[in-house]
Amino acid sequence: MAELTPMMKQYMETKKEYPDCILFYRLGDFYEMFFEDAITASKELEITLTGKSCGLEERAPMCGVPYHAVDSYLSRLVAKGYKVAIGEQVEDPKEAKGLVRREVVRIVTPGTNLDTAALDETKNNYLCAIVYLTDRFGLALADVTTGEFFATEFDSSDKALDEICKYAPSEVICNESLHMSSISQEELENRCDASVSTLDSWYFSESICTKVLLEKFKVSTVDSLGLGEFACAKIASGALLSYLQETQKTDLSHITGISVYTTGNYMILDNATRRNLELVETLREKQKRGSLLWVLDKTKTAMGARLLRKYIEEPLLSKELITKRLESVKELKNQMINREELREYLGPIYDLERLIGKVVFGSANPRDLLAFKNSLYMLPFIKGLLGEFSAPLLVELEDELDDLRDLHDLLANGIQEEAPLAMKEGGIIRTGYNEEVDRLRAAKSEGKEWLAKLEEEEREKSGIKNLKIKYNKVFGYYLEVTNSYKGQVPDYYTRKQTLANAERYITPELKELEDTILGAEDKLYALEYELFQEIRRTIADNIVRIQKSAKAVATLDVLCSLAYVAEKNNYVCPTINENGELDIKDGRHPVVEKMIPGGSFIPNDTYLNDKKQRISVITGPNMAGKSTYMRQTALIVLMTQIGSFVPAKSAKIGLVDRIFTRVGASDDLASGQSTFMIEMTEVAGILRNATSKSLLILDEIGRGTSTFDGLSIAWAVVEHISDSKLLGAKTLFATHYHELTELEGKIENVNNYCIAVKEKGDDIVFLRKIVKGGADKSYGIQVAKLAGVPSSVIERAKVIVNELDQADITNKIKDIEVNAGRKSRTKKPLYDEVDLSQMSLFDTVTDDDVLKEIEELDTESLTPLEALNMLHRFQNKLKNRW
Repeated sequence: MAELTPMMKQYMETKKEYPDCILFYRLGDFYEMFFEDAITASKELEITLTGKSCGLEERAPMCGVPYHAVDSYLSRLVAKGYKVAIGEQVEDPKEAKGLVRREVVRIVTPGTNLDTAALDETKNNYLCAIVYLTDRFGLALADVTTGEFFATEFDSSDKALDEICKYAPSEVICNESLHMSSISQEELENRCDASVSTLDSWYFSESICTKVLLEKFKVSTVDSLGLGEFACAKIASGALLSYLQETQKTDLSHITGISVYTTGNYMILDNATRRNLELVETLREKQKRGSLLWVLDKTKTAMGARLLRKYIEEPLLSKELITKRLESVKELKNQMINREELREYLGPIYDLERLIGKVVFGSANPRDLLAFKNSLYMLPFIKGLLGEFSAPLLVELEDELDDLRDLHDLLANGIQEEAPLAMKEGGIIRTGYNEEVDRLRAAKSEGKEWLAKLEEEEREKSGIKNLKIKYNKVFGYYLEVTNSYKGQVPDYYTRKQTLANAERYITPELKELEDTILGAEDKLYALEYELFQEIRRTIADNIVRIQKSAKAVATLDVLCSLAYVAEKNNYVCPTINENGELDIKDGRHPVVEKMIPGGSFIPNDTYLNDKKQRISVITGPNMAGKSTYMRQTALIVLMTQIGSFVPAKSAKIGLVDRIFTRVGASDDLASGQSTFMIEMTEVAGILRNATSKSLLILDEIGRGTSTFDGLSIAWAVVEHISDSKLLGAKTLFATHYHELTELEGKIENVNNYCIAVKEKGDDIVFLRKIVKGGADKSYGIQVAKLAGVPSSVIERAKVIVNELDQADITNKIKDIEVNAGRKSRTKKPLYDEVDLSQMSLFDTVTDDDVLKEIEELDTESLTPLEALNMLHRFQNKLKNRW
């Protein structure tokens, strides 16, 4: 019976240990895949599928990739969601007895990919662990390329999901229980575009998680890590760490601690708000250009770019911390020459965070260390310049920035300036760093000169004029003396071989020279690699120092970027208050003003407070600029709370705990949700989660359903928000329902504003200016004309609108006394609850019946919603009368 060859048996045994991975098996200069792995890889990587004799009757399907190009192939598979196990040769084939021993040295997954060429340097590549236990969600996130590690927990699936989406992990691992919560695997995959996998239950054992954390961070209790009061976060952190240790098979020494945080430290931004405000990418194209990040990101380093993204997604709530950032930005803005010099020094700095990650994983090559050295060269200059600033945060950065001169000097003295990428082919160590390297290198290049010199010396000593040093593969180097000079051979010569007309000898010095020359290249390459590893280990031993300096550089880069943008875009420093006042003079949209011709953006004021100016109802036609105006207000508040200057003439900003936006939606056909359902779901989330310190941006609430229902919902939402006992949040409320302008004067904290429009006959001009008062027209037909709708349709629309104007609900509402402040003590019957479609065809309704009901109405006790419902019912009765 046929059986597998020894090599293939070895392969199959390894494959059994990693059934969920594609196994890259090192065979000489190639990583090869067999059987199902080969079929999958050949298809996904578009490489040739061949066969290999394996001992069975049929050849094993096989494909392979060159070892020197493996990273690009790995990244392509990982990007498609596959896990790849790297089976490496772990002993020298020259020294192996029988089969070369091979072991899986690392498992590459979407969240553990180290190939910096395949990763976006401006974004973190997060691996996320989420744990669901008894109505709580624990969250842990790590970026193995930088060593960052975060943990937190939530009591709500919505909050947990929003937090995951904020970090946008490429891979999520979870426990089985999560599938019994309201967070589904499909939702994680679709909303976060992440690879999701469920791990075995042992990963989430509390005792195992605790043990893993204590051993990794060398502490006696989890309280020392800040996890004492976060049981779910502790388990998520332990599970994540176990997964990393299992897949990376290293001590992960660059992960030096866990940043445990609560959402109370930062402004909470739900997924809808981040998308609607286009903070880091545009809503439709998912591009950076056109986002707030695009405007603010003038950073010089990859580390700074990643940190700025984090700032934008995590605005601060602490007035003290915000003020420290603003003071730093202000001083950097004012000291333009020093700032620009700092930015010049920041420019050549490579990604220190990811370079140290490569050092820890042992994948840093000589060129990486040269990049590291060149980066460190800039640190003393930056530290010196920072000493000239007085803002508290800049002083702190100067103190935290270690110039790492010792490491720079080590690299400058140890690594050749033109070192190659390859680590085992020599040319790495600088001349003068190590005596043995210098001797071996000289032996390799100057061996012939040494032999010629020795030959000349021996001729002079012995007087043998035709003495020659020769070489063959059997005897190596030897001295050849013809028989005519045989009597002059010195006594320290040792005979090696006798020929017919000559004798061959060897001397101790020649033997030493032979050993030096013949073994020089191999010894040189081996020694250089050993010294390179030693230098790399020294760098790794200084992880904490390097990471601290890298963080300081990244923070300085962000502050310089914000200062540069503030100067170039004419931003002002906002003043912060905690009394709820929001007063913006000549505010501008930071993105829109950059996308349109210079100077053509129309600025606008905004004033809101917690008293009589709590809600602004904004009316005006489509395309007039309502959404831009409301978004710019939200962005100015958010920019303030990340510590940035803002696009305005002046800005007094009351800190907000959350920003909510409801700015439109599209049908979600995949989940079976309509526009209106999505809209109402978002509104429900806002009303449930907002507080009196939140800022609400609500655009066209209720437009996804019938006019009566939509108006009723919008009206009720405004009433709810305005009531400080129910909510009382500052709100910008844009609407097409001009009937809502009736609320001004009836609810004391509601105020009307509209977008100014200039009419020219049948045409209109948008002035883009917010003015006090409510619009009484929608200008829909004029907007349709601007959009290019055919003139025949426009003319017909004018006729129809005149007919419909006869039944204008606004006029009818004015005939009914509305008092939003008084509630009925006894519930009035809601006549609209009758199903009119079920009325008997023989039932008749007369005008007298309707008039009689109106006469009997107690208008003093009617709520606005009841009044609207009654109008709706009366209209239906009259339409259905015989």
